[in-house]
Amino acid sequence: MDIIIISLAAFLTAILTFFSGFGLGTILAPVFAIFFPIDVAIALTGVVHFTNNLFKISLVGRNTDKKVLLRFGLPAILASFLGAWLLLKITDLPTIYEYQLGGEEYAITPVKLIIAILLIVFSVLEISPSFQKVQFGKDKLIFGGILSGFFGGLTGIQGAIRSAFLIKSGLSKEAYIATGVMIACLVDFTRLSVYASRYTSSNLSDNLTLLVSATLAAIAGAYFGSKLLKKVTLKFIQTLVAIMLMIISVALGLGLI
Repeated sequence: MDIIIISLAAFLTAILTFFSGFGLGTILAPVFAIFFPIDVAIALTGVVHFTNNLFKISLVGRNTDKKVLLRFGLPAILASFLGAWLLLKITDLPTIYEYQLGGEEYAITPVKLIIAILLIVFSVLEISPSFQKVQFGKDKLIFGGILSGFFGGLTGIQGAIRSAFLIKSGLSKEAYIATGVMIACLVDFTRLSVYASRYTSSNLSDNLTLLVSATLAAIAGAYFGSKLLKKVTLKFIQTLVAIMLMIISVALGLGLI
């Protein structure tokens, strides 16, 4: 059942987020968290996200703006190291609160609470009209890279901030999509190298079938997304992602998942 749920989530969100440039990791991380510890869930999400973006590069990578890639991507890589390192540190903090509900015991941990709050904030930003109207010039790309990379390493979510900066930097639609995908790949590769220590300690080799299934489902979703691009609106995508994320974030923050 877990393979079906995660693969279906990967497929559907990959379709919805092909154009927006964000949302896949936003949804998949909480879905993985239903079946795995939160730090492992973020690492698994990173693998699917990274592989999916590699496939998208094969479709649109030739349109990447190299200057923007350097100004935004390099700071993002450095900041993602810090975010990923911090994630591994806060997972060892003691439980904040434990309680019983319906005969089951639940625990609110620092990492779950912190990430839940961040996820809610990002979900609100993704549908906020005022935030979507914010404009960032190319002189702000370095700052945007630092923010996007740090939160990408800490939570696996980087797209909302990245998109806010890139969409207003004067890029064409094709360059915006391609450059965003390229930057996401760089950050994913960086944080996965930091998460690597958690793979052996969590026996993830026992879940390779699930990981491969989710990855293939995301790739298939990206392909179909490119075909259905003109039939959905960005507003619908942002609203759907935000609603789903808010529900799961509350459950995560309360220790229910």
